[in-house]
Amino acid sequence: MKRIFALLGVWIAASALPAAAQPPRGSAMAAATTAAATGKERLGDKASDNQRVNDCRVPPEKRGPSKRPTECAQK
Repeated sequence: MKRIFALLGVWIAASALPAAAQPPRGSAMAAATTAAATGKERLGDKASDNQRVNDCRVPPEKRGPSKRPTECAQK
């Protein structure tokens, strides 16, 4: 009977070890939510885009050194 209680105690202690090794759930969730950025924040402002086709809606003081058409297409 003592042997059964001893084995049961060892089994309970061993099964509790993996749970203690895991990080708390709240810390992982907090790190993931603080790093998120919206699409607008990731892409930046329109004036700094080097691949834009024209300077239609970009203010003159923000236009870069590349010459682009300034006419806007009417829809």
